[in-house]
Amino acid sequence: MAGDDTGTEIWDPFGTLRRVLWIGGGQWAGKSTVARLLAVRHGMTAYHYDLHDARGHDDRRIARRVRLGLPPADPDPDAAWVDTTPQDMAAETLEGFPDRFEWALDDLRALFSGRPVVAEGWGLRPELVAPIIDSPRRMLVMVPTEAFRARQLRELDRAGALGLDVGDPERAQRNRVERDRLVAADAVRTARRLGIRVMEIDGTLGAVAVAVADHFRPYLPPPEPQEE
Repeated sequence: MAGDDTGTEIWDPFGTLRRVLWIGGGQWAGKSTVARLLAVRHGMTAYHYDLHDARGHDDRRIARRVRLGLPPADPDPDAAWVDTTPQDMAAETLEGFPDRFEWALDDLRALFSGRPVVAEGWGLRPELVAPIIDSPRRMLVMVPTEAFRARQLRELDRAGALGLDVGDPERAQRNRVERDRLVAADAVRTARRLGIRVMEIDGTLGAVAVAVADHFRPYLPPPEPQEE
């Protein structure tokens, strides 16, 4: 698939991008946990998109806003989460993913590993990953079932509340959850169009990690011996 959509080679100075195993999909599907389980079992490096996106990329995010003629400061929380609609939030998120993906690629280019890197995050979109992989089996899209999403929202503090000072926290959370649902649904449609596997998550993440490992089997190093 590499190059099919762009006709150009992706700069990959250490060959890291060619060996990445990609996990994209919806929020609260357990992508981070599964990536860490695979990393431990197979001696790989895990790249967590959300952490880099929320912390390491802030300077580039500010520069992007300035380039687009927007104020450099973060948007007002009420404007971003309350006085809007999930549809507008999802559209804005999808529009920003290509630039944010380039920042993630720069992070990955700086890594060198003798083993594959497993990269996970909702911004690792199938339409962005597809042009740089040699097989659709190098990617997997994980999305939560409604029951699993509800469980995550109940049990994970960071999922169950937005954590920002807004005038209507309940509406902000509803908007956030529906935005996430819309973005996940878009990832599913795109993945299926591109022939990339979609895995609906409704069980324990240990079992899910086994299924994900089976999907990536051709590229995984042998499991590491585990301490008793």
